[in-house]
Amino acid sequence: MTDQPDFPGSQSNRDNVVVSLTEYRQNKDPAPVMFHRRELDAILRIYGRMVGEGEWKDYAIDQLKDRAVFSVFKRSGEMPLYRIEKIPKLAAKQGAYSVSNTHGMILKRGHELPQVLKVFDKALKLID
Repeated sequence: MTDQPDFPGSQSNRDNVVVSLTEYRQNKDPAPVMFHRRELDAILRIYGRMVGEGEWKDYAIDQLKDRAVFSVFKRSGEMPLYRIEKIPKLAAKQGAYSVSNTHGMILKRGHELPQVLKVFDKALKLID
């Protein structure tokens, strides 16, 4: 070791490796989990129907490192009525998609989003 600074022709600079900034960022901070366009279409179709019926008023989308969450509110200042979550780590086990209520109880879970969203379909009633 010497006390001299490293110059372009010195041995230590030849050993340095150039790393792409995008590769470094991907390895350092993985991209957050997001809903894809088709998933959002299915969710917003249900949301639009429920807004039309006057049951839901507001929503929020959160994109976290391990999950994506679509929260539905009756009023914007309250706790969410429902949370539609996508957790890719559970895709091979219980299914990546789930719907939970205000208390955190999972109402439905599965591998396919349209199947999970059927929890919001209303049962038809026979009227006399």
